[in-house]
Amino acid sequence: MRHKIGQKIDKQRGPGAASIILGLNIATFVALSTVIALIGMVPVRTAGQAARADSDLAGTWKGELGADAAKLHIVLTITKTGDGAFLGQLNSVDQGATIAMQNITLKGDAVRFEVKDVGGLYEGTLNAARTEFTGTWTQGGAPGQPITFARSTDDSPAKDNAAQKPVEGPKEKPISTFVDVVVPIAPTAFKADGKWHVVYELHLNNMDRWDYQLTKVEALSGDASGRSLVSYAGTDLEGVMARPGQPGATEKSKLAGGTMAIVYMWATVDTENAVPATIRQRLSVKIGTYPEELTVETAAVPVGHGPVAISSPLRGNHWLAGNGPSITSGHRRALIPIDGHAVIAQRFAIDWVRIRNEGKTFQGDEKDNKNYYAYGSDALAVADGVVTEVKDGIPENIPGRDSRAVPITLETVGGNHVILDIGGGHFAFYAHLQPGSLRVKLGDKVRRGQVVGLVGNSGNSTEPHLHFHIENASSPLGAEGLPYSLASFEVVGHGWAWKPADAIGAAEVHKNEIPMENEVVNFSTTP
Repeated sequence: MRHKIGQKIDKQRGPGAASIILGLNIATFVALSTVIALIGMVPVRTAGQAARADSDLAGTWKGELGADAAKLHIVLTITKTGDGAFLGQLNSVDQGATIAMQNITLKGDAVRFEVKDVGGLYEGTLNAARTEFTGTWTQGGAPGQPITFARSTDDSPAKDNAAQKPVEGPKEKPISTFVDVVVPIAPTAFKADGKWHVVYELHLNNMDRWDYQLTKVEALSGDASGRSLVSYAGTDLEGVMARPGQPGATEKSKLAGGTMAIVYMWATVDTENAVPATIRQRLSVKIGTYPEELTVETAAVPVGHGPVAISSPLRGNHWLAGNGPSITSGHRRALIPIDGHAVIAQRFAIDWVRIRNEGKTFQGDEKDNKNYYAYGSDALAVADGVVTEVKDGIPENIPGRDSRAVPITLETVGGNHVILDIGGGHFAFYAHLQPGSLRVKLGDKVRRGQVVGLVGNSGNSTEPHLHFHIENASSPLGAEGLPYSLASFEVVGHGWAWKPADAIGAAEVHKNEIPMENEVVNFSTTP
């Protein structure tokens, strides 16, 4: 089982495991998502079981998947929005992973939901008492596993049936909407899969005393045309939002007074000419019980047009871009406060694993690092630069979800690693290298293509792989991740189960792009 990123790190406890449930093949360098048993607030229109039928899924449900040492404790938090849609999160407590649920339905007694981030599907039946549902979880073509979810005792009938007092609001139209909208780092457009992408975040702070309900968030070109680049509303908006410090928030678009939220923006255009010079935000909000929807438009921020140009950090064929750039990638959402400042160093990070003929990343004994195809591969300097940080001497992990050779802290999370200053305020970070394999030392000048170390399995890692990203400072986590472009690579497939036999037609040659999540690529044998 490979390791998946979380969204938060506790500097006292250090980052921990956040594995994908049921063995989805992912490797990563990350921090632990704080695990909290979530309590759903059930919107009730009238008393009585019959009147509650369409809301019977709302609440918190707990189940256990597997048995013995492999048992996973799963918490589902489901809420029902005003437009009748169900929203939910799956929290794999033992793995520290919180993942969005999609297409949640209750038709009669039939319960169904998907967890697209891990290729999971659940189908079951709700009992007559509406206290538990039993069914089967399937994922990635593996045989289904039974699991029963029981309603949490925190969701008592008294809570479910108690009338909810409406949140008060202003009686007259407010002179302003007191929401603070911050873009922590201006975006730089980059090319991937033949299109151009603008990726950034909005930090929203409700500075009012009333509840603010976001109904729409839209990115517009900053010029006079105000061209719409991307728009989120309803379930789409819920899917791109997070509530730091409130992982149990089931309606993330509703901000109480004094609370904050993050919106993960991802706009895509067809050509570089269509990338705007500046970008601004339009937010639609409802304030408390005030009936009129209000609109906020922010000042424009610049959009850069020059991703960092580098060569590949590896050579050879069949490298899979685990946790690579996408709107749902765990790396994309790894907002971590370091030294009093929250950043996403891993915004465009990739966990490189290698796949061979049988569609696996290893052969033989999966507990032996040497049996992994990525193990021992050369990690290459992606540009001329200077070594600004090295860490060596951390022993390697035995491959597996919960195996760590050392306690995971801010100093050990990246394992044996190297950081290169490649100029222009850009730094290349290489994590999880083999102990004793580093070929460089602090202050060394390196040349493009030079070997800096060998791929290993040290630090917060579940199997041999190379975690690589570009950032704006010399720090494993305390920097902002930047987009980059590789001079050339070939895309030959997609997904963890890909095999060379699945290839159809010639490989796609991509130039001056970044690979996207789970693409399988070939690199040149010479950088």
